[in-house]
Amino acid sequence: MKHFQLPTGEKIPALGLGTYLSPPEKIERAILSALDAGYRHIDCAAIYGNEKHIGAVLKKAFNQYPRKDLWITSKLWCDAHKPEDVLPALTRTLEDLGLDYLDLYLIHWPVALKRGVELPETREDYLTLEEVPLRTTWRAMEDCADRGIVRNIGVSNFSTKKLTALLSTAAIPPAVNQIEMHPYQQQRVQVAFAKKHDITLTAYCPLGSVGEARTTRKGCTPPPLLKHPLIMTIAKKHGSTAAQVLIAWLLKQDIVAIPKSVTPERIQENFKGSELSLDANDMRVIAELDMGARIIDGKVFTLHNSPYTFENLWDGEC
Repeated sequence: MKHFQLPTGEKIPALGLGTYLSPPEKIERAILSALDAGYRHIDCAAIYGNEKHIGAVLKKAFNQYPRKDLWITSKLWCDAHKPEDVLPALTRTLEDLGLDYLDLYLIHWPVALKRGVELPETREDYLTLEEVPLRTTWRAMEDCADRGIVRNIGVSNFSTKKLTALLSTAAIPPAVNQIEMHPYQQQRVQVAFAKKHDITLTAYCPLGSVGEARTTRKGCTPPPLLKHPLIMTIAKKHGSTAAQVLIAWLLKQDIVAIPKSVTPERIQENFKGSELSLDANDMRVIAELDMGARIIDGKVFTLHNSPYTFENLWDGEC
């Protein structure tokens, strides 16, 4: 398995199992199948609502796969951005997962909500970034890292503008930015910024298969990536699947991929994408598919007279 080195010197596995929308009744089989296939990286989040179930599976898995050999990521939800709420939120996640430490903890979104709010339903559910600046949330994340209960800290869904502001005050620079990335959303600004600042990118929705992609730069609805003729042609050329091509495309760029599946056969199939090497021509033609399409566009945070807009959430990086 390919790994990428973070500023702490630790190495994050390049391929992980995503657990977003993974139902609790299927999570055990999915995780154990992934570990048997060769995965050593599990991506979690408090808001996914399945961390207790994942914790029960990990307890079983540690009999065969030592904790030190696994990489577990989780994320701070938006209702715990106040500095005094960060450590309690992390503590709950550790208890749910049955762990003493996380390998990576991320600020899930650059959006602040009032304590106890999962998704906003009224204007009163929001806090502005003036009320709870990201830099103060980050300082609390740094405190968690100093305590040793999380070994690396980072962010998710942060624009390069927000990252630049964070870097200007951070004592511990973010090691990772987890963002949506696939051939329809190639994030070239983010890729260049990450290389310059030694930030590792993790790609969620790498197969472009959760929901319907919405475009922001071109007025069209693209076909599903897994069915795109170009991707299928490349897959046929290599004797692989379309999903394996999409995973290999990310790993070729030194970007972590976290495809989600609860089907053991699909999980094993996806893992083989880490063994596929695309050539320069494959990369060139895939580059032409970029159209700024987002599946997870964050518009749920722009409703109910929200202080957040699509524009100030992404800062024009669509």
